[in-house]
Amino acid sequence: MVASLQGSSVFSMKDPFLARRNEAAELFLIRHADAIPEADEIIPSGIYDDLPLSKKGRGQARALTGRLKGLSFDAVYSSPLRRCRETAAPLVEHLGLTPVIVEEIREIRLGHVFPIPAVKESDNLDVLTQALAARQAEIVRKAGGAGNWDVIKDSEPSKAFRKRVVGAIDKIAQSHIGQRVLIFAHGGVINAYVAEVLGLKKDFFFPCANTSITVVRASNEARVLFILNDIAHLNLLQNREG
Repeated sequence: MVASLQGSSVFSMKDPFLARRNEAAELFLIRHADAIPEADEIIPSGIYDDLPLSKKGRGQARALTGRLKGLSFDAVYSSPLRRCRETAAPLVEHLGLTPVIVEEIREIRLGHVFPIPAVKESDNLDVLTQALAARQAEIVRKAGGAGNWDVIKDSEPSKAFRKRVVGAIDKIAQSHIGQRVLIFAHGGVINAYVAEVLGLKKDFFFPCANTSITVVRASNEARVLFILNDIAHLNLLQNREG
């Protein structure tokens, strides 16, 4: 039962650190790739909560595929948002798997941060690109400073967000004991789940990088963090581009 996973301080007496992978689900939590497009990529729409990947992001997704394509996975899950589905696409095509969309691992619903300027195709779209980047920086500044999302007015309550994320990912884990699973999600989602694993009060405590790999093993009795925010594949990408 999912409830048996609640309380990350409860560990199996047989294998407290879940070293034997056959007794736990091995969850690869992947943050989506970059989705802040350059000016020449933007088609103004007025709604920017479900953007596709940028050119940079598509390169990151390919680098992630190169990093993980040699591993075997038993299932793939994804947030419904486009940036997650597009990040998963090249890897799942290689693996021959079909992602299962899970509504409960979509990113937190944020309230007012600051307005995004309305622009037309003929306008200088650099302004919009800069505004999107500034909005993201402001979100991180506020929520990162407080350790929760309640500092952004009219947002989904931070603890309710954490509860839905943990419940959804625990349910996935329970369905895949002894298997390795990919979960494509968001920075806020991964923060919330890992905070639960570590027993932290903060819901947002580290800067989760685009296409970063975080690995958690979860059994009926325990959750253990094995890898946090691994971006070695992006370092290789930068070296090739440099």
